[in-house]
Amino acid sequence: MALRIAVQMDPLEHVNIDGDSTFALMLEAQRRGHELFVYPVDSLCLGEGGAEAALDCGRLSARARPVRVQRVKGDHAHFGEESRLDLGTTDALLMRQDPPFDMGYITATHMLEHVHGVGAGKTLVVNDPRSVRDAPEKLLVTHYPDLMPPTLVTWDREALTEFRARYGDVILKPLYGNGGAGIFRIREGDENFASLLEMHFSRSREPLMIQRYEPLVRKGDKRIILVDGKPIGAINRVPATGEARSNMHVGGRAEAVALTRRDEEICERIGSHLRDNGLIFVGIDVIGDWLTEINVTSPTGLQELDRFNNVNSAGLIWDAIECRIG
Repeated sequence: MALRIAVQMDPLEHVNIDGDSTFALMLEAQRRGHELFVYPVDSLCLGEGGAEAALDCGRLSARARPVRVQRVKGDHAHFGEESRLDLGTTDALLMRQDPPFDMGYITATHMLEHVHGVGAGKTLVVNDPRSVRDAPEKLLVTHYPDLMPPTLVTWDREALTEFRARYGDVILKPLYGNGGAGIFRIREGDENFASLLEMHFSRSREPLMIQRYEPLVRKGDKRIILVDGKPIGAINRVPATGEARSNMHVGGRAEAVALTRRDEEICERIGSHLRDNGLIFVGIDVIGDWLTEINVTSPTGLQELDRFNNVNSAGLIWDAIECRIG
């Protein structure tokens, strides 16, 4: 069945077509005969829209362009004329703008709830906007404390200091960042700990996450992709020399890796929650035996997974989307 697909994302013109997961999803949608529209999140309109009626009887719109994509560097997207698109007339909408998970991001999830659903007159938003809003990736994981390394989330500087004294080698993480930004490893004896706390709390009203450092990260931080609650494969992201973070855009190296029995156990524990809450495309991070994050906002890793495992991961995601719509 041919579907009308809207993609809410950062500028398509600037993506890396050899690594971007949204681009892979768009290519696969087009291969299946689906019609694609793309728009930036800041073009959403909710309310009286004059002659264009951005919201009329519950309708939500955005300034969108029809697009065709191709795997040609420098010529990967061909756009049609921009116009206001009633998002309620689309069959599915991919919410793929990058975090940070700030009030702008949260507001967009509220707006998308006006169209989200399955059935006549509804648009399946992937992932479910309410579930995304309720599941910040560094907080959703705290519902599974036995799967995590020792972790604390707090504003309390004394509690942070006590945690650091107990475990010595720790990782500090802002709760709502992305791509490894603002993450610090503090070794035992490092004198910068108090200064980092002062810097964070002088700039932010948010708590910090502190976590025991896992030395096995030197062998890789595993990204496991789940579709509708089921794992379809994994890649290993190995930090660059001298770098504590494994994110690929800060120099992490992707390599092939198989799922272990522990990985499968973790997926089994969280899978039903993801599936039941409309979190169709999810990436989880596992270091050694420990789950560290559940990424639901704009997961990545599809193209790397395809290269190593010879699968069509975007195709599996579209299978799940079409099954829910159909």
